[in-house]
Amino acid sequence: MEQGRSRERSSDRSAAAAYAGAARVPEQVRGEHVHSEPSGLAPRPVQRHSVRGQILQALRTALVGGELVPGEVYSAPALAERFGVSATPVREAMQQLATEGAVEVVPNRGFRVTERTPRELAELAEVRALIEVPVMLRLARTVPAARWAELRPLAEATSAAAARGDRAHYAEADRAFHRAVLSLAGNEQLLLVADDLHRRSQWPLMSAPATRHGELVADAAEHSALLDALITQDLAVVSSLVREHFTGAQD
Repeated sequence: MEQGRSRERSSDRSAAAAYAGAARVPEQVRGEHVHSEPSGLAPRPVQRHSVRGQILQALRTALVGGELVPGEVYSAPALAERFGVSATPVREAMQQLATEGAVEVVPNRGFRVTERTPRELAELAEVRALIEVPVMLRLARTVPAARWAELRPLAEATSAAAARGDRAHYAEADRAFHRAVLSLAGNEQLLLVADDLHRRSQWPLMSAPATRHGELVADAAEHSALLDALITQDLAVVSSLVREHFTGAQD
């Protein structure tokens, strides 16, 4: 029996390596409302240490990219068949997303992508501002300009993703930039809380259109502007940019 489990785990790892980086989850993997045959998945390898981790990353990417549609129900077996793995790692990944509030369990059917409201996004923006603005103002007073200059490549990565209109990669680059800024505070708990709030703020609304290209480019440009303000210790601009950045992320 143990040998059987080992073979299943080995099969899962091999299959997931081919599929888990997929940025799209087509319609036929949903548990319901299958309308047409998709053109196929766009492969994007993800280096993870476990099948569950690979699947979780792929599902998060699909969520941010709008491939997992708010209000739709997705079954673990159907998703597992698409990824070429057993249902167990998919179910575990979806349970993690349920813990984060991205999906909710629908008994005997699967997982429904959470439908969120503009008020929820506004509340997230308010909480993020309450946490991050004071931290960034403190860092602006104490961190040398050279340290801020080292973050330029991260800001440029957000601009590059925005220029391509790649929402999924932009979301990853955006979180990486904010983590790097906040990491200078030396508080691991701050990073965990801020990153969780940031991730939640990136989930799309059901009623909202996809972020327009120009809005994404403008949002990315605020990262470079923020670094400029931090380097010159312009506290008023730092505060204004951070608040506007959080609010703009809702649109």
